[in-house]
Amino acid sequence: MMQPNIQAKRHYLTADDAQLVEWAKDDSSAFGELYTRYVKKIYNYIYYRTGNHHDAEDLTSRVFFRAMAHIKEYTDRGVPFSAWLYRIAHNLVANWHRDRGRQKVVPLDDHLTTAMSFDPPEAATESIEEEETLLDSIRQLPEERQQLLVLKFVERLSNAEIGEIMNRTEGAIKSLYHRTLLSLRDNLENPEENSQPEPRRKRFGL
Repeated sequence: MMQPNIQAKRHYLTADDAQLVEWAKDDSSAFGELYTRYVKKIYNYIYYRTGNHHDAEDLTSRVFFRAMAHIKEYTDRGVPFSAWLYRIAHNLVANWHRDRGRQKVVPLDDHLTTAMSFDPPEAATESIEEEETLLDSIRQLPEERQQLLVLKFVERLSNAEIGEIMNRTEGAIKSLYHRTLLSLRDNLENPEENSQPEPRRKRFGL
């Protein structure tokens, strides 16, 4: 007697990630839905870490190939499935930088300043000139702190999700975020040009 078509009974579009992950362990269509949900986010994250589209596309493909190969080993540890994908992406990008001896610089543009502007009082830009000043200050931060800003303001991840990606506790991420804001404030208060009499921390809400 023929078994009923199990896949026909599954509603991939309305299923949550946890259900799709369980299905994806023996159902390629379920994994395909996970791919559709997250490929753009993973690509954007990798692009911000590498700075070029060709490598971002290649690494994104490798992220999902690796995820598909290891989906049966995935264990829910209380954070979203997407955090697991970002962790894979993080490791692949780290290897990419190391293998090429590249300087780890996050390519930043007005996407980040726009994202940050919706989260006062951390950073609120009021003009193109101020956005450029903020970007310059962000570029002075260590790569790890730039990565944190991308994950928090562009990818809109929680501290717990960021901690999973960066292999840190949620408390450590909160502390790093606080130190990052202090560094940004100091960069804005002490620019290379000391010609502006008004402290920039007030203008940016820092």
